[in-house]
Amino acid sequence: MDCRIKFFSLLFTISLLPAATSVGPPLRETPKCRFSPQYSLEDVLSDSDAFVWDLLYWEGHFHQNNVGYNQANGMTFDGTLLDPITGTANFSGLHPFSAASKESLHVMILAHAVAGSSFAARFLSPEEPQSTPRIAYEILEKKLKTYVQFNQTYPGFGGFLPWFLSNETDIRPTLDWVNRVPALDNGELLWAVYGAVQALERSNQSEFTDLARGWQAWLDYTKTTATEVFYNGTGRVCAVTAIGNQSEPLGGPDQSYMCEGNQTLNDPYEGELFTWWLYLFSDLNTAKKEELWTVKRTQVVATEWHSNTSLGDVTVQKGYWFSSHEQWKLLEMPYTDVLLIKRIFHNAERARTCNSFLNGVPGMYASVNNVTDESGQILGYISNAGVPSISFLPVQELDVITPYSVFPTVLFDRNVGLAWWKNMVDGKGMQNLYGSTESERVDGAGISSFVSWDSKVTTVAAILGGVTDLVRDKMKEDGIYDTFVEVSQREYTLAFGDRLEGEDVELCLPNVGVPDTGKVVDYESCR
Repeated sequence: MDCRIKFFSLLFTISLLPAATSVGPPLRETPKCRFSPQYSLEDVLSDSDAFVWDLLYWEGHFHQNNVGYNQANGMTFDGTLLDPITGTANFSGLHPFSAASKESLHVMILAHAVAGSSFAARFLSPEEPQSTPRIAYEILEKKLKTYVQFNQTYPGFGGFLPWFLSNETDIRPTLDWVNRVPALDNGELLWAVYGAVQALERSNQSEFTDLARGWQAWLDYTKTTATEVFYNGTGRVCAVTAIGNQSEPLGGPDQSYMCEGNQTLNDPYEGELFTWWLYLFSDLNTAKKEELWTVKRTQVVATEWHSNTSLGDVTVQKGYWFSSHEQWKLLEMPYTDVLLIKRIFHNAERARTCNSFLNGVPGMYASVNNVTDESGQILGYISNAGVPSISFLPVQELDVITPYSVFPTVLFDRNVGLAWWKNMVDGKGMQNLYGSTESERVDGAGISSFVSWDSKVTTVAAILGGVTDLVRDKMKEDGIYDTFVEVSQREYTLAFGDRLEGEDVELCLPNVGVPDTGKVVDYESCR
């Protein structure tokens, strides 16, 4: 059966899930909202289990209707502004839009919930952990139906998602994304769904496996549209594609697709996730698939982080800004199965943690929303935040740090990563009724009274290990795992060889706290 027909025929036959079996450990005493300062750094470093349990409980409060997602359609909201005094959210502060990147984080958590993770249960349903698989199933069911309806209404997107408004039952493109669609965010979503399908397929309940087939049909449909929507014919992937008419199907007489400007998605960071989708699943011939890597090779650059101390130098992959956000791909595909890549990305965390240690910075950097002003409005978005000396773009804003900057560190050493998370969250106003707060100034002069998927759930996903285990198993079943490993090994060996400096350097720990200047106080609801 043609996968486009299959896509629409399977998705409305999905029934509700019966009660799930019990998962997770027994409930502990409800932690205080402002739990982080109750732990010492030594507590977290010696055994972070209790700290993680408290963290997941409060971060999970973000996952509620009209705060983190829309219960009616299963779709994410970007985030929610908080009252700068009380720390409570209200509907007037809701960001009613979202994107495929936020969806990918949501799907990753739901995949673990389906798989029976006690950590995911603590996040989604701490009072009734045994209900977590059912909760995840029902959200995934609603989400899939929303995707299907969107593609029926706007077939020009080829199954992919633009930035969208999700505050109604049906979603629609935001005004600035009418007839436009990004590749990077959709690459993140595709592999998250790929992992979720594996989790659903493993279930012995027919409702789970029926839903897995529905999501697989959606994935199969994107395999047939990815080239037409995003590939420009010269080995390059459009970063953003301009669509002739989003309401007209692919192949229509007036339909067209072209890259916006000269922007191409040739980065070796999170944007690479979409390249892999084209390489492994598209209808491109072998020569054109190899071109995808040829045009990217100049972006995979080995460089040295110089400590200028007895720590010595550390070999890393040069970053765009060296923002933690750039490591998103480690949450989704099994890159670290390649030993060389594992060593390179471990080195990245040596550089990231020690850069902040040596510079007396109480946290680390990632692209994030700036602090909010006295009226509670965000002062813009800071993209250029990382480690200037090992980035392509060294002009950066380094006055704002964010808790989610720790997620790649957590992937290599959970305790050290959470020690940095605690150090930032100990700052005034950095915990609220929905978990950690978005960001804070390094000088303690302001915070961002906002909560969002990027700044919160990346850390949760890292604690869960991302979906790499699920993706790996499904890649093996699909017969593409060996190809992924071979090509990844080839590309990184070409840039790095085998010798890396600095592998004996220990991950650094924070040595200063966020100053208490008196300009920020804890939220009234979380004191």
